[in-house]
Amino acid sequence: MRTLLLCCWLLPLALCATSRGEKAGGGNGDNIPESIPVGTLPRFQIEPEDSYIVKNNPIKLRCKAMPAMQIFFKCNGDWVHQNEHMLEETVDEYTGLNIREVLINVSRQQVEDFHGPEDYWCLCVAWSELGTTKSRKATVRIAYLRKNFEQDPQAKEVPLEGKIILHCRPPEGVPVAKVEWLKNEEPIDPELDPNIYTTADHDLIIEQVHLSDSGNYTCLASNVVARRRSPAATLTVLVNGAWSTWTEWSPCSVHCGRGWQKRTRTCTKPAPLHGGAFCEGTSVQKIMCSSLCPVDGGWEPWNRWTACSAECEHQRVRACVAPEPRYGGRFCEGGGQESENCTEGLCVQNQTPLQEVQPQSIETNSDVALYSGLGAAVLAVAMLVVGVALYRRSQSDYGVDVIDTSALTGGFQSFNFKTVRQGNSLLLNPSMQPDLTVSRTYSGPICFQDPVAKELLTQSPLFDSLPGIKVKVQSSLMVSLGVADGVDYQGRVPSRTYPRNSRGVDKTHARSNASSSQHLTAAVIRAENKTSGTFGCLGGCLVGPTKGVRLLVPVGSIPEGNSWEMYIAVNQGETSLQPEGAEIVLSPEVTCGPPGLALSNPIALTVPHCAMVCSEHWSIKLKRKTLTGKWEEVMLLEDETTSCYCLLDAHSCHLLLDHLGTYALVGEAITERAEKRLKLAIFGRLSCSSLEYNFRVYCMDDIPSTLQEVLTEERSQGGHLLDEPRTLHFKANSYGLQVSLHDVPQFLWRIKPLTVFQEFTFSHIWCRNQQPLPCAFRVERFNSATAQLSCKICIRQLKGDEQIFHLNTSILEDEREAVHFCAQAASGMVTLADPKAFKIPYSIRQKICSTFDVPSASGKDWRLLAQKLHIERNLSYFAIKSSPSGTILDIWEAQHQNDRDLDSLASALEEIGRIQCPASVTAEGNGEETDYNYGG
Repeated sequence: MRTLLLCCWLLPLALCATSRGEKAGGGNGDNIPESIPVGTLPRFQIEPEDSYIVKNNPIKLRCKAMPAMQIFFKCNGDWVHQNEHMLEETVDEYTGLNIREVLINVSRQQVEDFHGPEDYWCLCVAWSELGTTKSRKATVRIAYLRKNFEQDPQAKEVPLEGKIILHCRPPEGVPVAKVEWLKNEEPIDPELDPNIYTTADHDLIIEQVHLSDSGNYTCLASNVVARRRSPAATLTVLVNGAWSTWTEWSPCSVHCGRGWQKRTRTCTKPAPLHGGAFCEGTSVQKIMCSSLCPVDGGWEPWNRWTACSAECEHQRVRACVAPEPRYGGRFCEGGGQESENCTEGLCVQNQTPLQEVQPQSIETNSDVALYSGLGAAVLAVAMLVVGVALYRRSQSDYGVDVIDTSALTGGFQSFNFKTVRQGNSLLLNPSMQPDLTVSRTYSGPICFQDPVAKELLTQSPLFDSLPGIKVKVQSSLMVSLGVADGVDYQGRVPSRTYPRNSRGVDKTHARSNASSSQHLTAAVIRAENKTSGTFGCLGGCLVGPTKGVRLLVPVGSIPEGNSWEMYIAVNQGETSLQPEGAEIVLSPEVTCGPPGLALSNPIALTVPHCAMVCSEHWSIKLKRKTLTGKWEEVMLLEDETTSCYCLLDAHSCHLLLDHLGTYALVGEAITERAEKRLKLAIFGRLSCSSLEYNFRVYCMDDIPSTLQEVLTEERSQGGHLLDEPRTLHFKANSYGLQVSLHDVPQFLWRIKPLTVFQEFTFSHIWCRNQQPLPCAFRVERFNSATAQLSCKICIRQLKGDEQIFHLNTSILEDEREAVHFCAQAASGMVTLADPKAFKIPYSIRQKICSTFDVPSASGKDWRLLAQKLHIERNLSYFAIKSSPSGTILDIWEAQHQNDRDLDSLASALEEIGRIQCPASVTAEGNGEETDYNYGG
């Protein structure tokens, strides 16, 4: 009906306009431009556009057409009422055609009230003389933007130069929200960086991530209604560490001998950032270096005097060739030539005589004086030769005979040393009057290296310093030195030779005569963690309060005429040593004292450690506690130094020290393959409720003192050792330790909650520093009659070692089978004073020292002895000692105090003898015995 009325209203207007057009056309056709056709359809200059209603604000739809007699809006198929139109009519100044523009408002209520199959829409209809024209449909929608994103960007970690995709799905909205990315609140423009771009799904992609791309990324969605921000996503760029270039090789750690050179690199190119992986491999490389030690020159013996010259002088010369100075060594001091008057002043040249004499008389007197002097000199030399011959003949009648007492050609043999006359060169005190009726017998097994060949090294330099020794033997150097195991002393005289002015002292008077005694029996002070003893110049051995700790006082370390009380103490409490950086404590704190003693020679201290020794994986240091209580570094064990000497074996560290004090070992793992030993011990105890049974598993450093402390503590609390402690090798691979309980009979026992599995972090185990780590398991029996408990306890390190204890024990006190384990040193003598503490007989030790202390240009001296005894490091320490061989034997004694086995020493001496003189042996008679006389 509304449409019909509108048509009736528009029809007269159209007819009138038509008539006006006809009149105008007929009246003056020249006023219409030729370019504008007469009677065209309306053309829209402005068409309605899609619009969005924001909140409650209505929108305006606009339409403009030319030529147009009428123009109206039609929405959702219905004409908009004329009153709702805002119409504006103009005439185009060029064409004279009518231009009509119309505007309507559309409210939110109108859109919400429309319930059609499609969105609310409107179009514009314009009329001209030839007909109507419709505009495009313009939709009207209510705008909105939800709060929550359909997909938020997530924080990510990506390695350097990797590819990263950050996803973002904006919230639902009308119109669809536009998305942009922010980095650290700054907009990202992909056009400025070709490495960054976005996809149609609004994902942000970085092809190659750089360190500068780290930051917080935010997805921003916006439309005509609102702006929404996603939670910030942190992009972390993982920078894996890379090694720098190697430094130059350092100078050799020693000026002479065998040392080390090292070079280093750092994980700083780049350094690991944001959790990136650390560099693989080692930061330190070491190579062995050696430089020849300076050899100072030595004079050879003087040559004989030359014949008396016409100038009444004779001369003699010597050369600096014993040895020649080499490798920067000092030249011999003094002159190489001497001259003197050969007539004791009877012949004086170029001087006027005091009295007037005839020339013939002067010549005759000079000849007489010359011949008289020569005759006297010849007579003196002859007397000297005869005296020396008589002395050496008398010496050869008294010596040491080594008599083979077995017809066996191999295996073990016993032998005797017989004293046959006074004046033996092996006696340190020649004035001592021996009893010629008593023989000293050394009996013990001798292991011949070659039981078939009866050879003896002849003309060996080993005996050059031992004149007057007549050796009759079937074997080798081992027998000639008297090195044998199980030495037995018999007779009424002292069992071996002692330093000059030494004497035995009665044990009951040791304390009263301590100030002047030379040979004292130790007075031991026993304490929980301390042992002590009194020692004189003959030295001795003091065994510590815990297994593995010993103090060896070599002969001559204490000055002659003194007697000192010395002690060893082991700190069993919390250590006062605070390691630096990644260092850990590897040994107990051991104190040897009293401090401040003026030692003549270094003493040997042995301490246990828990490191699996390997110089490629460990850097181990020796530290000492100062008087102020602070700890200072003494030496790095791999470096060459003359301050002290360290010999590191699998379980102990043997130190040669000139100063008594408190010492400990610390170490730093260089690689992940470094290992230390853990001692595992399991104890059981019935709780007070009588139905519960407790397991306590201890993980501690493999140090005897730590284990002894745990044993003492558990026994005081009623705990019982359930199995023999075991060793676990714990690696420096950053993985922790897991302890778990398995195979408990479920029908007899119930496991308490949270006690089946326990885990400890790596640092908790690695940095315990001698403090034991206990963990407990608790089980409860259903019936008090249950007396047996069997289970399995597993202790393992991830990617490391594992130990499994299979336990089967009785929880009743009287039925339990005891587990015997000795964590302390064997009972008995903890102190051995005088030479009984040493395996090498004193006289044999003197032989070795006198032989090898003499420098040799070929290196076949104490350096060869050290090499054969596998003491090859830090030779510069021995070079500065008055007796390098004696110091080497001291550290060998300390290393072999437990086994007390002379086989290695005997074998080394045997091999040295072969190297020095491989001469074959000539036999006398039937070849059953060979008689050699070293020293004439």
